[in-house]
Amino acid sequence: MEIKELNLKNKVALITGGAGGIGKSIVENFSYYGASVVVADKSSERCEELQQILKKCSENYLVECIDVTQKNEVKNLIKRIETQFNRLDIVVNNVGDFLELIKPFEELDDSEIEDLYSVNLKSMFMVTSEALPLIKKNNVVNSSIINISSIEAFRGIPRATVYSSFKHAITGFTRSLALELAPSQIKVNAIAPETTETIQVQPKKAIAEKYHDHIERWNPYGRFGKPSDAAGSALFLASDLSSWVTGATINLDGGALAAAGWYRDPDNSWTIAPVISDDGFNYK
Repeated sequence: MEIKELNLKNKVALITGGAGGIGKSIVENFSYYGASVVVADKSSERCEELQQILKKCSENYLVECIDVTQKNEVKNLIKRIETQFNRLDIVVNNVGDFLELIKPFEELDDSEIEDLYSVNLKSMFMVTSEALPLIKKNNVVNSSIINISSIEAFRGIPRATVYSSFKHAITGFTRSLALELAPSQIKVNAIAPETTETIQVQPKKAIAEKYHDHIERWNPYGRFGKPSDAAGSALFLASDLSSWVTGATINLDGGALAAAGWYRDPDNSWTIAPVISDDGFNYK
């Protein structure tokens, strides 16, 4: 049975960081369901690869190799969208990165903090601010802004304090902007993925091979995330199926937050005290 509310036909969707990983999966999913996709990504190689894919499956699209941390580039992108499509219905703010800055807070210098701010929060502010006039132009009901955050928005993470702080800020931005835009019936929501395995992010490489057998026990669902997980959630939030959902965050984590420190030991028992094995702290 076809679900009509999943049809994105005649909608125009902007996806930042859309040529790789989670973003690329969202682009492909939106295109499949009929949206005209606009992709902004700073990797010229990935943009060219995506161009070749979209040529085969989409009649109307735009792929731009730009840096969304630069305001002039964002402004010019929105102008090109208006020229080509004369509308914008969906924005997916997908750009974000910890920039491999894993170190104690006091060792971060001002330039590193500024870099983290630019890629994780400032770019989101700029893209959203520049896009809103075009979103509002046609008074389309149930337009959608989707902010890709991280599960670190809801827990602490040692040695990535500033990165986590900006992800926490996305939650506040999403909720507050949702209230501002509710009278215009523009939805604002977020997706907070746990570690997601992509070509660019391969978490197993950071884990010693002797511990690979433990991975399925570290998450209640028994695996890392997939880009398609986020793409499915984004499709729901972009579609009319979520017409009364705003200010919300989908925790895309396989139950990690619900577990709150619980995981399965080598005997498949649940524990929050992995050094304790036989005195009642492990539960089948």
